[in-house]
Amino acid sequence: MDFQQLRVFLAVAEELHFGRAAERLHLAQPPVSRIVRQLERDLGTDLFIRSTRSVRLTVAGAALVAPAQEMLAAEQRARATVLAADRGEAGTVTFAYAGASTHVLVGVLAREVRKAHPGIEFRLYSQDFALPALARVLRGEVDVSLGRWDFVPAGVRSRIIVDEHLVVAVPASHPLASKKEVHMAELAGEPFVALSPHEGSVLGDRLRRLSLGAGFDPDIVQRAPDSWTAMALVGAEIGCSRTVSSVAQNVTAPHVRFLRVLDETLPIHLRMAWRPTSDNPALPPVLSLAERVWPGRPDDAAPQE
Repeated sequence: MDFQQLRVFLAVAEELHFGRAAERLHLAQPPVSRIVRQLERDLGTDLFIRSTRSVRLTVAGAALVAPAQEMLAAEQRARATVLAADRGEAGTVTFAYAGASTHVLVGVLAREVRKAHPGIEFRLYSQDFALPALARVLRGEVDVSLGRWDFVPAGVRSRIIVDEHLVVAVPASHPLASKKEVHMAELAGEPFVALSPHEGSVLGDRLRRLSLGAGFDPDIVQRAPDSWTAMALVGAEIGCSRTVSSVAQNVTAPHVRFLRVLDETLPIHLRMAWRPTSDNPALPPVLSLAERVWPGRPDDAAPQE
């Protein structure tokens, strides 16, 4: 039993006339009759009661109508899915990002992908640190990652999404809490909450640079696994914490105040990275949409293919 046999069977079952069914299928009547007879032989039963005046379905023929319709509908869905995937209109795009600072941006893109490309599944993975997310792109484990890197390796294309600046989070009860801006020297002697150290940490690098530039070594009293936890510890008056402007914009912390750091340091960019050699047909439409949702700008410092 094949799809052609099912199409011919349904045409005859709906028309109850071999001639009209043949016209509907743009076939001659003899091939239609042969196909139905072959289907009956394959199934081992008659599907139609034929007479010189009429054609009627047998009980077996009537039982076949619904399954035949379902099988043909499934074939059409399969064809449509394959064609949509080939055009990049269906499939899966995997996305790694650091939670507290980028979850709002990612949520905006995820909603737009769902509206514009409902056939694309946008699968999200929250990463604690940026370099592991970048490594997953290099290994082909995820299609796109968001993070802050001071370099982007060959084989990866990137785009700057947001230019950020450094802020320091202080408890609401802190003497500096009423200020909007602060110099690093004003924080000498303060206890600090910092993220766990890891290779390539942009925040860790800037904290050391600015502290040493201000003439002191930061007193790190507690490490936090992520920015959410760090802000909770600041609110609990454990210490101050250096972070970026997007965390201040995206984290609601009633017992925390954010002060912009006035000291000059190396720029901090939130980047989107992907492999231009990816063979995932669903990736280009998501990248195109991301460019509209997150205007940003090209990353001139990134290696080009």
